[in-house]
Amino acid sequence: MQRFPGRLFTSASLTSRGCRPLTGICSRCTGSTHLIRGRSVSSSSAESHTEDEDYDFGYYDVILPHEPYVWGVSHIRPRTVPPHITRPSYALDGQNVPSNSHSPHLRLLEPGGENEARLRSAAALASKVLRYAGSLVKIGVTTEEIDTKIHEMILSHSAYPSPLLYKGFPKSCCTSVNNIITHGIPDEFNGDIVNIDVTVYKDGFHGDTSRTFFVGDVDEKGRQLVRVTEEALEVGIAACGPRRPFKSIGKAIFELIRHQPYSVSTQFTGHGIGREFHREPWILHHLNDEPGIMLPGDCFTIEPCIIQGNNPSGWIFPDGWTVSTENCARSAQAEHMVLITDTGAEVLTRGKR
Repeated sequence: MQRFPGRLFTSASLTSRGCRPLTGICSRCTGSTHLIRGRSVSSSSAESHTEDEDYDFGYYDVILPHEPYVWGVSHIRPRTVPPHITRPSYALDGQNVPSNSHSPHLRLLEPGGENEARLRSAAALASKVLRYAGSLVKIGVTTEEIDTKIHEMILSHSAYPSPLLYKGFPKSCCTSVNNIITHGIPDEFNGDIVNIDVTVYKDGFHGDTSRTFFVGDVDEKGRQLVRVTEEALEVGIAACGPRRPFKSIGKAIFELIRHQPYSVSTQFTGHGIGREFHREPWILHHLNDEPGIMLPGDCFTIEPCIIQGNNPSGWIFPDGWTVSTENCARSAQAEHMVLITDTGAEVLTRGKR
């Protein structure tokens, strides 16, 4: 990645700098994971956007791909995993096993059984690893170093870092700095705000969580973005419960940010999780009219990406993974795993934030 030095950015100045240098690059994506699927509901404040308003995005570095562009990630050598560590199927044969969870009954977890215990264990480990990762975030520590430490910690718990080799992803976690929305590949740069997304695979189940951290002195615009993102996650969680519609999650987040200078990414979703890394149900974080209700035994992630300004669109770097905001405004993300019970909704990755 390359940086444009820190300065005060507005939506107008970013547009004039040509922060989307690769026309049509989205068609070259080779590794998207849970891109949006479903129907959106139009809204003047959420789904339509223009560049007319000159938002003050604050002071930060813009992350862009190195030139000359290198397509794909085949040049990045994945970290090694000892043979005694149990791997998910995609790490064994390079293929993803088709989901068999389209029926609500197949996706549900039996309460109180061994599978629930294993799921809880994976979620707890993911939360523990994320706390450790957060303790590493400081000036002078690169995201590549954080990825190394995360990899080592996960292996020390006889678990596998789920992102590694998932559809060819070359690293053990995702680190997304400033204008990167999601799926950032750890590299050798420091950043102002950095999201760390940790997923572990242990005893046949995945645990997934993320949070956005501050590096050094972050301006108030950046801090407020992160605060609103964490609040968006919490209102999404509060909308969960048995027999509640999935679309209530997106509505709650929409109501939170509709009158604020932010938008929510409509390109990426939360997802069901358990034996599979990504599966139904798909959780839309924006206003939508998707059918379906939450049932006891459902386990899924809520992981809104909140973006400065009124443009929720993103574009994909030549690596086929890293997604930047279209106009290089900053983005923050927060994520928890939610288990629907007979009486409510339990956050499995809460831990100590």
